[in-house]
Amino acid sequence: MTMGALHNGHATLIRAAREHVGPDGTVVVTVFVNPLQFGAGEDLDRYPRTLDADLTLARTAGADAVFAPAVDEVYPGGEPQVRITAGPMGERLEGASRPGHFDGVLTVVAKLLHLTRPDLAFFGQKDAQQLALIRRMVRDLNFPVEIVGVPTVREADGLALSSRNRYLSAPERRTALALSRALFAGADRLAAQEALRARATALPGTQGRSGDRAEALSRLGEARAAADAHAVAQAAEHHAAGAVRAAARAVLDEAAKAEPPLTLDYLAFVDPADFTEVADDHTGEAVLAIAARVGATRLIDNLPLTLGAVK
Repeated sequence: MTMGALHNGHATLIRAAREHVGPDGTVVVTVFVNPLQFGAGEDLDRYPRTLDADLTLARTAGADAVFAPAVDEVYPGGEPQVRITAGPMGERLEGASRPGHFDGVLTVVAKLLHLTRPDLAFFGQKDAQQLALIRRMVRDLNFPVEIVGVPTVREADGLALSSRNRYLSAPERRTALALSRALFAGADRLAAQEALRARATALPGTQGRSGDRAEALSRLGEARAAADAHAVAQAAEHHAAGAVRAAARAVLDEAAKAEPPLTLDYLAFVDPADFTEVADDHTGEAVLAIAARVGATRLIDNLPLTLGAVK
């Protein structure tokens, strides 16, 4: 399902669908700019509509058909009186910034699933909260479809592909790169902490004692450990989530001083099951998510991470 203005990220979804179903399956792409998911002051009127180019890209990527209905076909008689509500999970992060957005998303996704009746439906992981809510809706309401998530596609400079990228001027794009840099800084910090924690834990005589682990880390001669052995020892006690947040925020704070500046909407490190913030001692799957504005353009990005449970 797409809102058109297709790019290589959408092409990746189409290719993934084609690969899954093989030459004998049917791949359908939907193109519909859904008015229900745009709030007051958002970019419904200027959202790019490029159907001819979309048809070409869809065909090249392997689609068999494109379903591009008009608004009055999807919503005959005007806005629907009955809608799907996203619930508490839909009120967090994107939902808090864009009230009612996910109600509109789930309503149109439900309608398009009914109209196209797929066995599998493919969605990009860039819209992580949307993907999680669609999965929850399908499970909770017993939709006969399997939801498949496809990893985020990035441009060479790291910017996540989005139809809204075309709104960015060259200086705005340079600032916007802070979103992906912040995510990767968080991932790098997590990897460093996990590596130090594993090495410190493996040293003889350091099992289960944070003071001994701090001393062990210092003996390793690591620059981070030598500078702040206590902080790294906390990482060894499974407090990596706070370090991930701090590393990402440092990049975003610098971008706020750029010209043009980045205006942060939220930075969150959340449980993918319900999009609540993870605790500092969290282990397992988590999603580092960012939303920000650069100029008049609002961008989102995220990175799934796994916090280890080394003891």
